[in-house]
Amino acid sequence: MWQRCCLTWLIAWVLMLFTVGSVLARDTQAQRFIEVYGQPGWARVQQWEQLLVDLDGQPARRQLSEVNDFFNRMHFTDDMRVWGKEDYWATPLEFLGAGAGDCDDFAMAKYLTLRQLGVPESSLRLHYVKALRLNQFHMVVTYQGAGMSMPDVLDNLNSSILPASERTDLLPIYSFNGNALWMSKRLEGGERISDSRGLSSLTDWQRRYKDGVLKAPLRKRP
Repeated sequence: MWQRCCLTWLIAWVLMLFTVGSVLARDTQAQRFIEVYGQPGWARVQQWEQLLVDLDGQPARRQLSEVNDFFNRMHFTDDMRVWGKEDYWATPLEFLGAGAGDCDDFAMAKYLTLRQLGVPESSLRLHYVKALRLNQFHMVVTYQGAGMSMPDVLDNLNSSILPASERTDLLPIYSFNGNALWMSKRLEGGERISDSRGLSSLTDWQRRYKDGVLKAPLRKRP
């Protein structure tokens, strides 16, 4: 079980590593990345780092829009095709390296990039939902700034950032951020609970990111 302190520690650790250039600052690390993912993957990481520079200090609306658009350029596919596993939560570097991933990878990368840009943790949540049109589980990011009565949804299935009230195609199950986990039947609010009810994928994600794991994909996007 993931307790609240573990979730908070994870976000603090990831944000420390997300400083521009800190993860792959050394030439040897860059070369290792290129050996695993090739030059196109490395180019995507450099574009991501430039995005962080360009959006630093910009209004939240611009940050949300450009971060959403940047990651939505990645190819949406299932984990089995990319990683040869039914469920694999890629770290942002693995996701950019492969250039493809499933909804978890899109949502985690967007969330952590926005946190690095200074968007308050209290305004962001990762939501597990059921995508009704696809009849499958899905993950999105929601943003609810000061004065907003309804959160906006950042999603790779729909590139437009829309209010939660307009996303009737999504059935919320639970949401979480670095502070807590909530059970909810809507994309806002919800009942706060103390653990993640068995989110083992997050525990594995934390370990791999801490260890700097760069899993080689079955196929790489050019």
